[in-house]
Amino acid sequence: MIDFSLRACSRHGHATFAPDEPELRERLHVTTVAGEAWRCLRCETFVVGPPRGSGPASTAPEVPRGKLLRDLAIMRILSVERGVRGLVIVLIGIGVIRIRGSHEQLQDAFNRELPLIRPIAEQLGWDMDTSKVVHFFIKAFSMSAETLLLIAVGLFIYAGILMVEAIGLWLAKRWGEYFAVVATSVFIPLEIYELSERLTLFRIVVFALNIAAVVWLVWSKRLFGVNGGAPAYHAEHAAESLLTVEHAAAREAAQA
Repeated sequence: MIDFSLRACSRHGHATFAPDEPELRERLHVTTVAGEAWRCLRCETFVVGPPRGSGPASTAPEVPRGKLLRDLAIMRILSVERGVRGLVIVLIGIGVIRIRGSHEQLQDAFNRELPLIRPIAEQLGWDMDTSKVVHFFIKAFSMSAETLLLIAVGLFIYAGILMVEAIGLWLAKRWGEYFAVVATSVFIPLEIYELSERLTLFRIVVFALNIAAVVWLVWSKRLFGVNGGAPAYHAEHAAESLLTVEHAAAREAAQA
């Protein structure tokens, strides 16, 4: 089983903190032959050396660990997928703009080069008569400059939405989780329509991934009041903080 806490500490360093409260300070600090050591708030290992931060316990940084750290890794994967898809769509939009700017010249060049490419394509087993790439360019050249501009603008807007999703998910912001669910859900009816028109492995995989992402985000991040809603979400984050746990343990010990 992957220990996400240890992996995070190996990449970013241990998250040690010295609270001002004596009872908490005692629980997070030990003295060794190598010097003082402070307990990492993420992996719970005692690390020799001065703490990375100090102050009242209420000012300690929230350090994701356990389930929250695993969820953060999943959100980073979703973020990268959205970012890569957004970049690809930006490149497609730029291509549409270039076609629009040199519409006639590109069409003439395409018509001139297509017969020369056909014998090579036949040798490679590429059927140009049924090629989606060839049909895309033929259809694009038949469109007006105004239509191509609208298509490019639509592509850039969609890419922008994906980039906002990617940023929000990467930073693990609450608004990013909501934005990702809403933005992904808006396009699901379009994906269903595309599947009804023609089933392809790519469309099925993309549709399944989007559905899984929406369900996972809504349930695990307790969005829209699901699974306990915001109160349960914030309670979970507080409970996952080692410093909060230690604080609660210190209070119970004092009351005993």
